[in-house]
Amino acid sequence: MKSILMLTILAASLLSYASNATADKTILAGGCFWCMESDFEKLDGVSDVISGFTGGSLKDPTYNGNHAGHFEAVQITYDPNKVSYKELLDYYWVNIDPFDARGQFCDKGTSYLSAIFVANDKERQIAEQSKSDIEKQFPNQKVVTPILASSVFYPIKGDESYHQDYYKNNPIRYHAYRWNCGRDQRLEEIWGDKATH
Repeated sequence: MKSILMLTILAASLLSYASNATADKTILAGGCFWCMESDFEKLDGVSDVISGFTGGSLKDPTYNGNHAGHFEAVQITYDPNKVSYKELLDYYWVNIDPFDARGQFCDKGTSYLSAIFVANDKERQIAEQSKSDIEKQFPNQKVVTPILASSVFYPIKGDESYHQDYYKNNPIRYHAYRWNCGRDQRLEEIWGDKATH
């Protein structure tokens, strides 16, 4: 009986490990994290998108307090068997303005800049090729989105947790913000039919 119980526990832990082993994570910045969260949660193969901050040296940044040096970003959990890292980046590009060196859409300032955060050499190679492909599509414009090494990701939490799933919990305010910010209009201007909104 004891050996059956041990085998059951071992099998359960292996299944748990196997299900987690198929999940991967990446961090992308594309301006307002409400919009990035909304856009990426629509993508097949993505299981979770968390809003937060990354890229700066300040510990525990907050939205209403100090987040100097950090990017508004999202941490995306995805199944690489359903959507590859390259496909995530292809989707990312058509959801940002890669030419804006001052922010994204109506949001200006360093925390709203776009960026791809890579965790290893393989991701960097894929990201650099992806950026090169965009540069070839737009030879007369400068693609300013940098490829940066991943650093600590700080999810929005505590009193500011309302930023998580904002588009779901506040759909009217979210859609009004997105429309007034001109995000979708600019995406269509750049990407035409490729824009995913």
